[in-house]
Amino acid sequence: MSEDGEFAVTLSGGDTVPAKLVGRDPTTDVALLRVDRSDLRPVPLEPALVRVGALAIAVGAEDGAPTAALGIVSRSEGAWRSLRGGDIDARIELDLRLRRSAEGGLVFEAAGRAIGMTVFGPRRRVLVIPSATIARVAARLESHGRIARGYLGLGLRLVSIEGGLSGAMVMNVDPRGPGATAGIYQGDIVVNWNGEPIRHVQSVLHALGPDSIGHTVTIGLRRAGEIKQVSLTIAERPAA
Repeated sequence: MSEDGEFAVTLSGGDTVPAKLVGRDPTTDVALLRVDRSDLRPVPLEPALVRVGALAIAVGAEDGAPTAALGIVSRSEGAWRSLRGGDIDARIELDLRLRRSAEGGLVFEAAGRAIGMTVFGPRRRVLVIPSATIARVAARLESHGRIARGYLGLGLRLVSIEGGLSGAMVMNVDPRGPGATAGIYQGDIVVNWNGEPIRHVQSVLHALGPDSIGHTVTIGLRRAGEIKQVSLTIAERPAA
């Protein structure tokens, strides 16, 4: 990407062609670019879950030159949510050394089928965004340009309260957001969500996926030492 926001794609033969950003989803690290070329053959994505111990080849580029790293699948299990709240169809980890510049490149299994793309997780673990997630998110980006997320209109920060419990203090309130409509004020402490105690702010963010929009939740608040319950209808996060 250039400094003025224009994108370019380098083809296998070395040619560079301009590309247009259709949309992106930061919660899954998937972006969709459109290239106006009809002669390019897409790489088929393999939606099946790979097994632990399978060989994996991660490809990428550095300074315009192709790179590759060989390793094995060290973990392969069911769906999970990213730290940013994205729904990932499978948790796949690779045991290999990946160059930082190669992040976002395709991962192939031994038969040459693409199983996903690489991203770095905590402690530089090499994770794979699986093909099923890429296909699902890309289709949504193609039709809508973005992935809708739930919105509370609240800025939250984890705090400790007496009794060894925790909650999420409301640091700021969007005056036009659903939190303000529900009667939540700055300084309130969210102590439970639909009856479940708040242990991490991240758990609230995880609950704000695309399917949450329009749903009404019951939020337990501590205000001036008293506990009260409010109903909040989750809105769609405004476009940036």
